[in-house]
Amino acid sequence: MTPFFAETAGTLIMILLGNGIVANVLLRQTKGHGAGWLAITTGWALAVFCGVVVAAPYSGAHLNPAVSLGLAAAGRFEWASVPLYISAQMLGAALGSGLVWIFYRNHYALTEDPEAIRATFCTIPAVRDDFSNFMAELTATFVLIFSVFYISDGSVAVSGREIPVELGLGSVGALPVAFIVWAIGLSLGGTTGYAINPARDAVPRLMHSLLPIRHKGSSEWGYAWIPVSGPLAGALLVAGLYRLLSAI
Repeated sequence: MTPFFAETAGTLIMILLGNGIVANVLLRQTKGHGAGWLAITTGWALAVFCGVVVAAPYSGAHLNPAVSLGLAAAGRFEWASVPLYISAQMLGAALGSGLVWIFYRNHYALTEDPEAIRATFCTIPAVRDDFSNFMAELTATFVLIFSVFYISDGSVAVSGREIPVELGLGSVGALPVAFIVWAIGLSLGGTTGYAINPARDAVPRLMHSLLPIRHKGSSEWGYAWIPVSGPLAGALLVAGLYRLLSAI
């Protein structure tokens, strides 16, 4: 699997399962209707876990332009690969959100609340305040990427007489990232819905605009710059702090 395909597949799975849990909770006559915020935050955490499990061995499982940008700015990822990764993440997000619509198409047809429909694609703040919303996305993304920078791979090198063997956590190594996303959702997600990922918000928002959904209402493009710029700014702050701490 190439890094491009891995990032596409991992992001697709993450968006399919992440926006899928939102659809299951908010759309009418689903089995999970009304399950609440705990279900959504848990579902998103597990969606990230599944995406990371698929992509990690082949691309490092960024699944997020802010992660790719932050790693490159910190000197831990090649700048030349950033456009490739972001393109794959955008493609995966488009495919994933499209699959959510196909999967829940009967329930979209039954749902008349445009806010509930939009929430299955992208985020919107509970209270609109551009500065506060921007800082919320910046802060939540800062926590995500700063934590990711310091996750250990849990590996132990065992050198034999002829062949060195490395024992690691395997797929379970994706759990720390899932727990971080879960914690962010539970603690910091109540203001903006914690996009913390430009691809996760901007591309599904575009799909919301394009897909023929009844009662979908506005895609709220006037807000769309915040879940893109906030995470990117948070990533650059982490990269700067990481370089500073590494130099001490």
